[in-house]
Amino acid sequence: MKASTLIRFRYRSLLPTLVVAIFAVVAIASPVAIAADEPPTTPAPQPAAAAEEQKEDATAEEKKSDETKAQEKKAEPAKKESNGKPDEAKKEEPKTDAATAEKKADEKKADAEKKDAAESKPKAESNSRPKTDSDASKKASDRPKRDKVRLALFTLKDALPESAGQVGPFGETQLDLRETINRLEKASKDKSIAGMVIDIQNPEIGRGKIEELRSAIGRFRAAGKKAYAMMETAMPADYLVACACDEIVMPETGVVMLPGIHAEATFFKKLLGKLGIEADFIHIGDYKGAAEPMTREQFSEPVRENMTSLIDSLYDDLVTTIVKDRPISIAQAKEIIDTGLLTARRAKEVGLIDRVAYSETLRDDLAKAYEAEPLVYVKNYGQKEVDTDFSGPMGFFKLMQAMMGVDSSSRAKKGKKIAVVYAVGPIMSGTSQNDLFGGQIMGSTTIVEALRDANKDEDVVAIVLRVDSPGGSAIASDLIWHETQVIKKPIVASMGDVAASGGYYISMGADRILATPGTVTGSIGVVGGKMAVRGLFDKIGITTETIERGRNSGLFSSSGKFTDSQRAVVKNMMEDIYEQFTSKAAEGRKMPLENLKKLAGGRVYTGRQAKELGLIDQLGTLEDAIGEAKKLAGLEKDADVKVKVLPEPTNFFETLFGDMDAEKEVRIGQGLENISPELMEVARRAHHLRTIFKQPAAFMMPFELEIK
Repeated sequence: MKASTLIRFRYRSLLPTLVVAIFAVVAIASPVAIAADEPPTTPAPQPAAAAEEQKEDATAEEKKSDETKAQEKKAEPAKKESNGKPDEAKKEEPKTDAATAEKKADEKKADAEKKDAAESKPKAESNSRPKTDSDASKKASDRPKRDKVRLALFTLKDALPESAGQVGPFGETQLDLRETINRLEKASKDKSIAGMVIDIQNPEIGRGKIEELRSAIGRFRAAGKKAYAMMETAMPADYLVACACDEIVMPETGVVMLPGIHAEATFFKKLLGKLGIEADFIHIGDYKGAAEPMTREQFSEPVRENMTSLIDSLYDDLVTTIVKDRPISIAQAKEIIDTGLLTARRAKEVGLIDRVAYSETLRDDLAKAYEAEPLVYVKNYGQKEVDTDFSGPMGFFKLMQAMMGVDSSSRAKKGKKIAVVYAVGPIMSGTSQNDLFGGQIMGSTTIVEALRDANKDEDVVAIVLRVDSPGGSAIASDLIWHETQVIKKPIVASMGDVAASGGYYISMGADRILATPGTVTGSIGVVGGKMAVRGLFDKIGITTETIERGRNSGLFSSSGKFTDSQRAVVKNMMEDIYEQFTSKAAEGRKMPLENLKKLAGGRVYTGRQAKELGLIDQLGTLEDAIGEAKKLAGLEKDADVKVKVLPEPTNFFETLFGDMDAEKEVRIGQGLENISPELMEVARRAHHLRTIFKQPAAFMMPFELEIK
């Protein structure tokens, strides 16, 4: 089976047609908006959440109607008997004497005192977790049922990219981290939402994204609403998110997997040797091991020391998070992690989860706990309504508008804004793009233009640079850093899962730097080199002949390793770049250069370690970074501002046709990920390294860390 498909697009002749179509859409944008105000001839489509809720309401009403009919049928014999004997129906009420009246007055007084005592209980007691399901049921039966109760239902699965890559009807189906957080925030402020249920289905997220979700769940609970986590199986990432909720629920066959932190590096030196390829790299900084997978068969001692320290910090963070959220001690948490695998029942016994129940049982229990008649799950809560009615003479133009991501309601939005510039992926010169394997590459030109856009917008009062990158090209990183120095508006850097080497470089010029405790950052160092393939050529019968002028003219020839003269030139250049990196970092952190160099040398840190060492300013999420940006702009922390997302997501046509080159080859990884995800990951990393090391020098992490 082919691992990839080669698709060749030729669309020079499509360009005039496309331009005409775009101008037509723009020209009719206003008439479409006016037409939307006219009475519709067909029913308008309902959003998914409303449709689901309406369906559940109808079911509940039907059930209630059946119960009413049964009661009326039961009452018919008694009614007939009463109609046949009207004299017996009119019985004289017994007279009430003074003693009986006094007794009733005492009973009313006792009932009033009991009611006052119940109402005076502290609110904290009502927010505590129910001890048992029977207690909740007994409490619910003591009071009358309430009207309909709505619980928002969220599903966390797959990868959650930092921000949307595409606008339009297709972009709405792709849930990203920013949109997920926005929906959680909306639910916390929605008075019609009493709580939420989060169905956690093994999302592929790192420690930075985990902390973002935990923080958002915490804000939801701070609004006085309960959050319930449902899981079938729980990996560490799933469990850490679930710990932020009031209750964790698993079915009887569920399994909790907490095997601790496991770091495993892959080395390719022997493989390259069998192919006749030699990796010839130079690194500045003893801990800068980005090239070690190709030049060694195991960790060097400095890199092993650094990786051990990093793993220790991540392990401590795992233990402290569990202990903070669950009723267990540090010793118990470590014993559980050493065990690694626990069934749902065993997990409940040791305090890792609160309830063993299937989803329908949980729903019935919640209906009793909320005293709801009925209790409704609002699926797809917060999802924008997508109008899919493209019928009629204007349908084609509505479709074109949707594909171009045109939103007439947002054109005239004014007011103060905070710009959030997303800098995601390995750093390269040029424009941002998706790589051959579905990943994202950050282009310096794209990020610089986004920063300039934010700077020129008079409504933007501050900028948040959201960084999730392991580094990349040294020159591309420096161009982005330089732009942050030119801008006079306040800039706050917010680090995601990773912001190391080049990722740290583009962040260090900000006025404030925030990272989560589990963010991987630092790695201040330089690496560069080339792959020598002469041995491979010899094996397959390829010969080369060179004619050169200049002692170092073959500096980056792939046929052989560096000569002594060439190696000296490359090392001098890299040492100069390292001096620039460390001096700029020291200036940005307001730290003596000598102290900064003690923290550099390629060492990698967690966000918590970086905070202790002064490499960042504080621990916090993207929401905290936006709050800091408001503060630096002279606004109150809770000031109502709009968020401007940059670079702007692409629309359908931009995704399809790219930069409108006359001819372009597009290779799409097809099938390989399903056959062998591990091989797909190795191929993706090799592609990134090959792309980055085309540059003379690079700012890259020692290893690409994937923490789950």
